[in-house]
Formats: sequence, C-alpha cells, structure tokens
Amino acid sequence: MRLIGIQHPHGGIDIARRGGDGTATPLAPLAIFWEDPAGWIRRADEATASVPLESVTIVPPVLPSARVLCLGLNYRAHAAEGSFEVPEFPMIFGRWTVSLTVDGTPAPVPVDELGLDWEAEVAAFVGAPLRNADADTAGASVVGYAAFNDLSARRAQKLTAQWTLGKNADASGPVGDLVTADEVGDLRDGLRVRTRVNGETMQDGNTRDMIFELGDVLALVSRTMTLNPGDIIVTGTPEGVGYARNPPIYLTDGDVVEVEVERMGIVRTPIVGPMR
Repeated sequence: MRLIGIQHPHGGIDIARRGGDGTATPLAPLAIFWEDPAGWIRRADEATASVPLESVTIVPPVLPSARVLCLGLNYRAHAAEGSFEVPEFPMIFGRWTVSLTVDGTPAPVPVDELGLDWEAEVAAFVGAPLRNADADTAGASVVGYAAFNDLSARRAQKLTAQWTLGKNADASGPVGDLVTADEVGDLRDGLRVRTRVNGETMQDGNTRDMIFELGDVLALVSRTMTLNPGDIIVTGTPEGVGYARNPPIYLTDGDVVEVEVERMGIVRTPIVGPMR
C-alpha cells in the first residue's frame, strides 16, 4: 500500500492511499492517522471515498512535530570512498520537517554553493512509541518506508564538524510515497538503492552494505530520547556521491535527479538556482 499526504483546498491535510487511477482515498487527518498508524493501515480497505489527485496538493505524510534523524556514513563503501573509518556508533544528525518535499518539487541551489550533492537513502517511519526498546521491538515498530534524497550543501556541511546547516537547505529533502512495511520486507535482505542524474546512474548500492541495522539504531536512539509515531530515521547512502568523484560533480540549474529504491519507487527532483 502506498500512502501520501494530501492537502485540500481548505488547508486540511489527510493521509491517503494512492490509487493507480490518478485518485487518492483519504484514511484519516494527518494528526489522527499518526496516533494509530498501524490501525489505520489495517482498516484502509474500509475507506472508499476517493478524490482526484488534481483536486488536491500532494505533501509529505509527515507531522510538523516529527523528528527526522539521519545517519551519516552508514554504508561501508560510502565510508571508504570518503576515506573515513567505519564509525563505532551511528553518526546521527537532524533535519527539520520544513526541508521535506515530494516528488517533482524543485530544489534550489543555495547561493554560496557550487551545487547540491545527491544521497539516495531509505527513510523508515516509526509507528509506535519507543523508549528503552530492544532491537527486535524497535525494528517491528516501523510501519513503512520511502525513497529519500538527502540533498546536501557540501560547502555549508564542511564548515564545521556539525553537519546540520548543510543538511537543511531549502526544499532539500525529497521523500517518496510511504510504502507499508509488509510490501517492503526487511532491509537486511537487500534492496537496490540508485541515483540517476539526467538519466545517468551515479549510485547503485544495496541495503545489505549498511553498517548499522535499523532495529539497532532505533533501539540506541530510544535509550536517550523517546521516539513517537511519525518520527523518521533516514538510513544513510551508498557509494557514488558527487563530492567524492574526481573531479567532483554537483547538481546545478537544469539538472534532474532521481532516487529509486527497490519496492519503494522513485522520487524525482529538478534542480533550480542558485536562489537569490
């Protein structure tokens, strides 16, 4: 099942099941859905009133209050291409939800950047409260996944040891449809993760190369901060990013970048800018 956020002309946002016929079937208002996401998914077939997608605006299926926690250097080959040691613990940084967008939304290049860099990733949506959880419980709490592009402003990212600025440029977090966990399966079984720029493949990795397993990461985080339904873990990127190439390659005005994750689909982003 593929879920999206839809914003109605009056401003209200629902979580809806995407149909294959250009329609969406609302399941519940955004906040109410995330109070019991597993329950709403289980009862999705009871909802029958569809709306044409052209009558609404597609938005990320994300609560404004959600925490978006991203992993750096979580693929062995990506750590190696940047000459980094494999980290002992997950390297976690935060994104604000205001940076998130959907398929087709343009991403502007910040004015001081040579361009943006791509990072194909898997985003995992937490579906139950987690506090001091074990890895199995934490992993089982995930209700769905989405293809994600962690577009990065490398100059800003490298100014200091803290990556926050370079990971929160305007409209730099394109997220695809939320695909329910039953259709995705276990990331440890291996899913292909790819990036294409103007049709040329730049990344072609597999989730089997992850250093830290998702359940372990969620369990670790839950020992410090309670995770709530709707929070998101973005699980890192494989090798093939632009800054590590010789010479480096960056996304600039007119480029189109696509991230495709097996079983999750594609999120496509045109690049514009620089912004003024």
